[in-house]
Amino acid sequence: MWALRRLPNPLKDRRFNIGASYAASARLQFLSSYIEEKAVIFVSSQAISDKHPSLMRFYHLTHASFNFPVGRCGLSSQAGAESSEEENDLEDGFSELETPANAETKENHIARDETKDGLVVDRELAGDEEDVEETASNELELLEVETDPSDKRSSTRRTTSELFKAIISAPGHSVNKVLDKWLEEGKDLSRAEISVAMLNLRKRRMYGKALQLSEWLEEKKQLDFIERDYASRLDLIAKVRGLQKAEYYIQNVPESFRGEVIYRTLLANCVVSNNMKKAEEVFNKMKDLEFPITSFACNQLLLLYKRLDKKKIADVLLLMEKENVKPSLFTYKILIDTKGLSNDITGMDQIVETMKAEGIEPDIRIQSILAKHYASGGLMEKAQEVLKGMEGDNINENRWACQFLLPLYAELGKADEVERIWNVCESNPRFEEYLAAIEAWGKLSKIEEAEAIFDRMLKKSKKLPTRYYATLLKVYSNHKMLQKGKDLVKRMADNGCQIGPLTWDALVKLYVEAGEVEKADSILQKACQQNQVKPMFSSFMVVMEQYSKRGDIHNSEKMLHRMRQAGYVARLHQFQSLVQAYINAKAPAYGIRERMKADNIFPNKPLAAQLAQVDAFRKTAVSDLLD
Repeated sequence: MWALRRLPNPLKDRRFNIGASYAASARLQFLSSYIEEKAVIFVSSQAISDKHPSLMRFYHLTHASFNFPVGRCGLSSQAGAESSEEENDLEDGFSELETPANAETKENHIARDETKDGLVVDRELAGDEEDVEETASNELELLEVETDPSDKRSSTRRTTSELFKAIISAPGHSVNKVLDKWLEEGKDLSRAEISVAMLNLRKRRMYGKALQLSEWLEEKKQLDFIERDYASRLDLIAKVRGLQKAEYYIQNVPESFRGEVIYRTLLANCVVSNNMKKAEEVFNKMKDLEFPITSFACNQLLLLYKRLDKKKIADVLLLMEKENVKPSLFTYKILIDTKGLSNDITGMDQIVETMKAEGIEPDIRIQSILAKHYASGGLMEKAQEVLKGMEGDNINENRWACQFLLPLYAELGKADEVERIWNVCESNPRFEEYLAAIEAWGKLSKIEEAEAIFDRMLKKSKKLPTRYYATLLKVYSNHKMLQKGKDLVKRMADNGCQIGPLTWDALVKLYVEAGEVEKADSILQKACQQNQVKPMFSSFMVVMEQYSKRGDIHNSEKMLHRMRQAGYVARLHQFQSLVQAYINAKAPAYGIRERMKADNIFPNKPLAAQLAQVDAFRKTAVSDLLD
């Protein structure tokens, strides 16, 4: 049943001794048994600490409740439960790779918002745009791989480099010419300079230029490549040319450098692509090569299963217990968010307590997740309590928290609090704070305030990135303001903005909300024909779901086909929408189960009920009489 080899069989009773004694946890023994596909953990009565219970115990005691409705967050889509619209907006662009503990510092937030001469690089030029908010943290774990400690100390002091500026000034594919000229002029090509340039290219998602830099350095023998450099190249190849090319590249890596870092990088990119089969193959390959099992690798699987098959999360946690892999902050983030999405607030709180018992305090991102789930669950007082904790004793000293607080207070409907937090930033806003304020006022239906902030932001930068326009465009979409949205897109074109996935997604949703589904479909088709960057998964699904509601089988099948052509793997959500189209059309779906099986998609209970309605050979009371 489980694709991960050497993992304990969940269908048999097994005992696991926890080898590692965690800071505040007693040793436990777990007897796992699965009854009717629901994980139940019987904990031995020996030495169970009620004060500091196990993460596994808390996870499993409520695991049976994982029958998800459509929910949120940029991480999910699963075979056993369905992800939300917002999750699907995010899930296809970037794996949510781990963020180092020191990544979310005030200095990093400030550095990320600094611009030189009004230069802000447009992220829509660089590729997938599904997860703007998470991108910086997504990249940091792999960046840790390719940056040695001395370089990291240097990069914290230096946020820009002359080499980076030279590279981004190069038009199109002329990076090599710029680098050749750089070399001829004898300019700095130290590892520190290269690392800062690469860091800046990655943060702006300019992966194509970063790959050209890496290839040029090796070709010109300007850098002695070590494992982290090969891992960086592998990651860039996966992002620019695809998983298959990245896998082939491993054969070109000297055998002495084909270590855990190389394969973890490939694993992370499999998760980016939502390719569960390949991810499990790579994980098993790492075990066959006897690499140590790390929290990074396990977190990648947790993240993948959170998207595609939540029932397997328990499997990974059992493996972590058995192999003495201590959960990281990111592990807890995944599990907390999963619990919140299932509306299991009690389970979410228990995981937070377990995390604190292990000496790990929630960072601001986890606090944001908690606040959002409390608000969604109607626990407004608890949400406000978390937000006050995020503010600290003096919000002016915790200025970097403002970008998180603005949309969260808006989520609670607290316009006065949004205004108060914005007043802290208003004298000299950073770009992320502009975006957060636009989003917040949009949630509060204060369109004029959102527009005023956008106009002020336009005056600050010579060229505003496309994603900044997309934030206001999303506000218009949510309020069905079609004409304003169209005018903004024209404004983008006039200002020389690159139109990419974020803009396409906002436009598609704008037309769908206005009832013009065919126009939305047309925009999506033109976007696909450009054949540069694929549209977002949610862009396809929002159109497909409209056709499904109409019982339009032909166009529903067409959207599924287009998603395949764009490179998206099969998911449960797609088949739920497709089967619903057959139901609404009152037509049998011949061979639908076989198609799902071929795509390794297994129905959950809601989809199984849908399938029963479109089974061409199902028996009914009337059919029995006629037979």
